[in-house]
Amino acid sequence: FDIEGMTCAACSTAVEKAVGKLDGVKEVNVSLLTNSMEIVAEDGLDPSSVLSAVEKAGYSGRQKKAEEKSHRPNPNQIIDDEIKSLKHRLKVSLPLMLVLMYVAMGHMMKLPYPSILEGNSGALIYAFSQFLLALPVLYVNRRYFQSGFKALGHKNPNMDSLVALGSMAAVVYGIVAIFMIGYGLGYERLDLVEKYRHDIYFESAAMILTLITFGKFLEARSKKKTTEALDKLIDLQPDKVRVIRNDQEEMIDLADLLEGDLIKIIPGERIAVDGIIVEGRSSLDQQAITGESLPVEVGQGDKVISGSLNKNGSFIFKATQVGSDTTLSKIIELMEEASYSKA
Repeated sequence: FDIEGMTCAACSTAVEKAVGKLDGVKEVNVSLLTNSMEIVAEDGLDPSSVLSAVEKAGYSGRQKKAEEKSHRPNPNQIIDDEIKSLKHRLKVSLPLMLVLMYVAMGHMMKLPYPSILEGNSGALIYAFSQFLLALPVLYVNRRYFQSGFKALGHKNPNMDSLVALGSMAAVVYGIVAIFMIGYGLGYERLDLVEKYRHDIYFESAAMILTLITFGKFLEARSKKKTTEALDKLIDLQPDKVRVIRNDQEEMIDLADLLEGDLIKIIPGERIAVDGIIVEGRSSLDQQAITGESLPVEVGQGDKVISGSLNKNGSFIFKATQVGSDTTLSKIIELMEEASYSKA
């Protein structure tokens, strides 16, 4: 299943608990990295009951189609999208937060400060300008409120719930303070103006949201580094191969390669599939697969491993394992499984 709305470990735990309570479910594995869930269950379990349990926990989901099940989501693409979103939010939030901090605290730091914002006469402009600066920060980071309050409503509070409650409390109290300042100025209650002028916390709300977003950005970058190995493995597999069919050489897509095809390898090419050399000799750099630092000499009758790099010499080999059966494909599958699941 694909699961939407998860933002932290508490979310994935809530989904696991909700689905795990269903009759017939033997094992539940939810991945926050890929926003996916795999379950092991007895025959007869209705997928709609699983989706219903997910929705009751405060999240949404869909069952994967049959053709999708063999293709796990690429963690790198998911993280790239997350980083792009977080960058956009930071570009909006950070400058506005700094301006907001200046408006709120510039006079305390003895910085040059507009007189229109000072004293009781400027209290309303002082408060309302902070509110306007905080609004875009609240909007671009609205995901915290959507996720946090939704989780709270389903009695599964998560980290976003804490962020949403903290920042919203500051905003609501700030709005109350604006009304009280306006009331005080209108009815000449300067004591109220003085009191609530010092009770503006819009900068706190903006800082909470900005710093949490920055933390999530650093976390996403860290996740990106852990999944780059998968891309490097995939890059070891060439997209096209040179085959010999009817005594003619032709370049074909790797997906069109058949078991038993004869493949010609020239210096500098990577081997796409596993096979046995039928003609020629060469030396292969296999360290990406085996860890051997020195090239290995191979000749007729020797096995070759997918992902190996041909150093010098040309040879022809017969494909014995193609598609998902190759050594490299199995390693990639294991890496995807590790990214998808939890240890």
